[in-house]
Amino acid sequence: MQLQVLFEDNHLIAVNKLPGEIVQSDKTGDLPLSEKIKSYLREKYKKPGDAFLGVAHRIDRPVSGAILFAKTSKSLARLNEIIRSREMKKTYWAVVKNKPQQSEGKLVHYLERNERMNKSFAFSDEKENRQRAELEYRLFVSTENYHVLEINLITGRHHQIRCQLATIGCPIKGDLKYGAERSNKHGSIHLHARKIEFIHPVKLNPVVITAKTPNDPVWNAAMDVLKQNQ
Repeated sequence: MQLQVLFEDNHLIAVNKLPGEIVQSDKTGDLPLSEKIKSYLREKYKKPGDAFLGVAHRIDRPVSGAILFAKTSKSLARLNEIIRSREMKKTYWAVVKNKPQQSEGKLVHYLERNERMNKSFAFSDEKENRQRAELEYRLFVSTENYHVLEINLITGRHHQIRCQLATIGCPIKGDLKYGAERSNKHGSIHLHARKIEFIHPVKLNPVVITAKTPNDPVWNAAMDVLKQNQ
């Protein structure tokens, strides 16, 4: 079992989630990332029993990137408070086929979740059962066929980035649910949790965790252009 561990101390562990991995158990019965990390911790620290692992936040199954877990109940409680009070900065990268009309901007919508469809819908007006969703984006890489947007997630709503980008005519590559023309291999989408930044819940020092993009032709082409432009 090969985990891409991005950060680890006595309190926290962060890994680079592969597209297609589930964070916690679901009805599919597939082995979740949380169990893989528990196995890693038991093996590394020779723990005889079950290792504690708290899930502080989640990433959709088709999405890749940095995800943070707590190794103690104390750090989990403090992480939950950091996230609830929006003191954790989350930066995502998204590959889109259509170039946005403006190269950067702020999107504000009111999202309504349809549980049966497992999909969110964006509206411009606020009503009951709708949650305010905010993000900032900027176009920072363009290849021959695609564009890469960097997203600062201000609120954390169900399928927020996927839904809001689709609403402005920029569905994420591979995201059939939100209007992409064709699917990706293994049902993944080109949305990547690039960076998380926060104050450590126990040590109180700044922590920045960055995750490399998946190894696939589209991401690799974008990273090559980025390197050339630097």
